[in-house]
Amino acid sequence: MTKTTPIWKSIHSSLSTDIAEGHYQPGDKLPTEAALSKRFGVNRHTVRRALGQLAEDGIVHARRGAGVFVAMVPAEYPIGRRVRFHRNLQAAGRMPAKEILSLETRACDAREAEALSLDQGDQVHVYDGLSLADAQPIALFRSVFPAERFPGLPQILQQKRSVTAALKHLGIKDYTRSSTQLTAKLASPTQALHLRIPEAAPILRTVGINVDEDGRPIEYGRTWFAGDRVTLTLNEADMS
Repeated sequence: MTKTTPIWKSIHSSLSTDIAEGHYQPGDKLPTEAALSKRFGVNRHTVRRALGQLAEDGIVHARRGAGVFVAMVPAEYPIGRRVRFHRNLQAAGRMPAKEILSLETRACDAREAEALSLDQGDQVHVYDGLSLADAQPIALFRSVFPAERFPGLPQILQQKRSVTAALKHLGIKDYTRSSTQLTAKLASPTQALHLRIPEAAPILRTVGINVDEDGRPIEYGRTWFAGDRVTLTLNEADMS
């Protein structure tokens, strides 16, 4: 007696083939359950089971209230002595971009003062932004700089959209990472909204301090990476 393949498995196979053949690219939204039900002539429960298996396979992921999307291939992002956003993503074959969420100058808090060797209450420039690869958000970041040393930095960042280019404009020819901490976290509602991931989805947080050629701290940064879109790699030779 011939064994019949369950319908949901056939739908899973068809959608997997569609994605593999490039009909749907990473980041693309799949048709709705209703549309897929009509296409395959089945009820939504059957489609939902096929989509659930695709999600377990890591091929797609659901965004609450938005639909089901093809998962991005994680971008390789090296963490070493020289962390450069645009350069790192271009080396991985991705198109980098940044969105400025806010730029402000305010008094530093105790943690920022310690990281930048400042007195608590000294003025700092704070740059909050969103990093994208191939137009898909991969990370939220906050960079803090000593305001007295870098007057006009917010305006330069508005123009150049690159920390490296802005610092070079202000006389910093080179800088390196003096320390990096990595911690696993769960996305807050605001982080999830910006990164277009489910609330409480896993994210990776890095906390780092960059120093100039004389070893003086110039940037205190925190970055929250979408866990399924980035592979952070540590190069021992670069970290030494």
